[in-house]
Amino acid sequence: MPGLTIGDSIPNLEVETTHGVIKLHDYIDTWTILFSHPRLCDFTPVCTTELGKMAAHAPESAKRGVKLLGLSCDDVSSHIEWVKDIEAYTPGCKVTYPIIADPNRELIKILNMVDPDEKDSSGHNVPSRALHIVGADKRIKLSFSVPSQHWPQHG
Repeated sequence: MPGLTIGDSIPNLEVETTHGVIKLHDYIDTWTILFSHPRLCDFTPVCTTELGKMAAHAPESAKRGVKLLGLSCDDVSSHIEWVKDIEAYTPGCKVTYPIIADPNRELIKILNMVDPDEKDSSGHNVPSRALHIVGADKRIKLSFSVPSQHWPQHG
């Protein structure tokens, strides 16, 4: 499997997000949960509810000194519109964490968030449902990935 694994340092990439351009090392200054979603998932039912649940738990995570950081292969303008949809389907919650855009699917490879078995109709890699828990030292402490074949087809 390409990319990072437990014990590796997150590279100090500059990424485009719903909160503007950020450098990962500047953002990851405490425990951080970095999570990705399969395929192009903006506006799909499963991903929308999952990101809504992350938003619902964000205040408790913040109290415990944990940041959230999403990643999807759609572009930032799609993510910004999607956030409105997430909040509409998650009453009382605001998406306060950034969502990284990866339309060229480069970050999913670098960050080891690639589905090992599935490709899109053009033969390109697709993201998996993956999660890295990263310490303040920028090192991955826990990592898992669930290939898309084990999840509903709509997100």
